[in-house]
Amino acid sequence: MAVAAAPDVLESFSPTTGELLGSVPVTPPEAVQAVVDEVAQVQPFWAQLPLADRGRYLRRAAQAILDELDDIRDLIVREQGKTRVEAYLMELLPTVDALHWIADAGPRILADEDIPTPQIFFRGKRSAFAYEPLGVVGVIGPWNYPWTIPLGEVAMALMAGNGVVLKPAEQTPLIGQRIQEVFEHAGLPQGIVRAVHGAGEAGAALVESSVAKVFFTGSVEVGRSVGEACARRMKGSVLELGGKDPMLVLADAHLRNAVGGALWGGFANAGQTCSGIERAYVVREVADRFVAGVVEGARRLTVGDPLRWETQVGPMISREQFETVRDLVDDAVAAGARLECGGPVEVDGLPGRFYAPAVLTGVTHDMRIMREEIFGPVLPIVTVDGEDEAIALANDSDFGLGASVWTRDRGRGERIAREVQAGMVWINDHMYSHGACQCSWGGVKESGLGRAHSKFGFYECVNVKLVVWEPSRVRDFWWHPYDETLGRAARAAAQLVYSRREADRQAALREGAVPLLKVGRRLLRSLARR
Repeated sequence: MAVAAAPDVLESFSPTTGELLGSVPVTPPEAVQAVVDEVAQVQPFWAQLPLADRGRYLRRAAQAILDELDDIRDLIVREQGKTRVEAYLMELLPTVDALHWIADAGPRILADEDIPTPQIFFRGKRSAFAYEPLGVVGVIGPWNYPWTIPLGEVAMALMAGNGVVLKPAEQTPLIGQRIQEVFEHAGLPQGIVRAVHGAGEAGAALVESSVAKVFFTGSVEVGRSVGEACARRMKGSVLELGGKDPMLVLADAHLRNAVGGALWGGFANAGQTCSGIERAYVVREVADRFVAGVVEGARRLTVGDPLRWETQVGPMISREQFETVRDLVDDAVAAGARLECGGPVEVDGLPGRFYAPAVLTGVTHDMRIMREEIFGPVLPIVTVDGEDEAIALANDSDFGLGASVWTRDRGRGERIAREVQAGMVWINDHMYSHGACQCSWGGVKESGLGRAHSKFGFYECVNVKLVVWEPSRVRDFWWHPYDETLGRAARAAAQLVYSRREADRQAALREGAVPLLKVGRRLLRSLARR
């Protein structure tokens, strides 16, 4: 976590030990626009580089990460609280892979794209989409995945030719600053990526600045204000606002895998994952065995110092987040839920806030814990009578980020996936695709707007401009002057080209032949007068 020790310094403290890790200078809100202006001065040079050259720089950034892999790993562990294994698997490896995919796919996705125009009226014209940089893009990163989420968005914006101003979460400023340094070490132009630091005021100043677009990951409340502020300024935003991901376990599921998926999806990163499993709906035939397996597995998970290789659940990021989780669980138990295992736990020698993986049964949808985002290592499990009830309950939420369906019947799983209201649905897995940059990431409902990653993430980073070439040999037939001949010719053309009935086409030919010939002669005369 981090606190402002003085108006000009943001100090970062370990959520595990409470020790001071370092500090960064605070960017006063009134100075944020100047940073944006400085990046804007560098951006045109960067945008002039061919796509392939930008890709080479991003591959060098990937190598810079590999060169500093263990050092960055332990920075993530110390400042955010992830375990060492999770720092590799959920932060570092995905970003190295993403940088390579962005570098490889970017030149193809962002190259000018010819548009076929088969309409007979437009045969002489040539059209293309040009994907132009927006200018300077703002990225406001989260504390729960402080490396992979902002770095991926920064990299996609760079590949599209933009400059970037990154505002890291105030709890993890050292990691955010390290992102800027990675791109500097890779040899990108000095100043094309800049980090600004501070609390919400710095983020608000970035939103209100002249950046062309804002990528925000965080709470619904703050995300809504970001979207509204961007809309007032007629600029776009991509909002990833968390989730309440359901897990639907059917009777034919591979139960051991479903249990393993629930443990990882629910408790990885101490449950502090926007697309973590926050509720499970299990059909009655397998519910008892599923609950027993999850409870047994949760009790085996090691809670403790994330710097120890065998630790599987580290600390909560802050006392405030710990209290939020405890309050939601206590509220559910008071309302009749059963706490099968888990809860607050002390770790010898460590003052951090630790919460052992908890499993709740007997929950109902009127409990807060089934409506609000937990963002902690807690998995409520509901027994249902069948898939229809599971789907209905899964959709009974204000959130719609991800969901998973567990069944051995692929057709059944894909059908249910289309009925579940979410931006992403995984069958027999959960949330892994954030580590596959070619897959889109984003949600529906209050989980946000827009998409990160994939070709759609690239499209969020550009102005899609239509460029059309007309050889100017013949005037367009629809130009002035208008008269009855042109109107009858247009009517005949519509019937001849698009009507599904042969009788209509024949009638159009009889009635429209003369007007069509007259319009054709006009076009030929315009050609002769060139």
